Amino acid sequence: MPADARRKIDGYLMAAFPWYGLDEAFTGPRWLMQVGASADGTVEHGSTGHGDEPSLRAETDAEARDRQRFAVVVTIASRPLRRSADGTGVLEATSVSSAAWLAGSGLLSCTWPSRMERALRQDWLEQQTAIAWELADDLGGEGWSQLSLPVDGEPATFHYRESEYGWVLAGSARDGVHLGAYGRGMSAYGLGFSVVKDIAGYS
Repeated sequence: MPADARRKIDGYLMAAFPWYGLDEAFTGPRWLMQVGASADGTVEHGSTGHGDEPSLRAETDAEARDRQRFAVVVTIASRPLRRSADGTGVLEATSVSSAAWLAGSGLLSCTWPSRMERALRQDWLEQQTAIAWELADDLGGEGWSQLSLPVDGEPATFHYRESEYGWVLAGSARDGVHLGAYGRGMSAYGLGFSVVKDIAGYS
């Protein structure tokens, strides 16, 4: 296994919570993204990818990007309001809104309009990121509907929304984690989630 792939897996193995991905009904390619950690190195969240790995390169043909089919599952540890590792501040509690925000910003990061001028693209990204944050902070608002999907074989309720860029959903699982997901070209309605038994299967 290449050293960079080994390092990426190591980040996932350091987590004190289980990772989630699409269940065994999905038979396509699986790949790892990256983990997010706090200042003291504690792994807080990460994502597993399914389907076509989105290309962020500007030279990728826009039509080819539009044909990409993928679903990314975000797992975030459920944390209470807590003090930072150095004792100088307070870390916010994580919630389903946190999962919705990570999923919404993740979708934006791989669907930005490549034909847009660089300066305008940055403005667009900042504007859309602010909208994603506002939506994540109001899961009971009209921007969201509810969708029931299986998690470890049991039905679970998710907050769900669609846009011209793709779809985003967020909810909770057992084992003290919140789940987010985003995708394009793959319908969210037929998805199911389960604990990843072997993260190496995503390398």
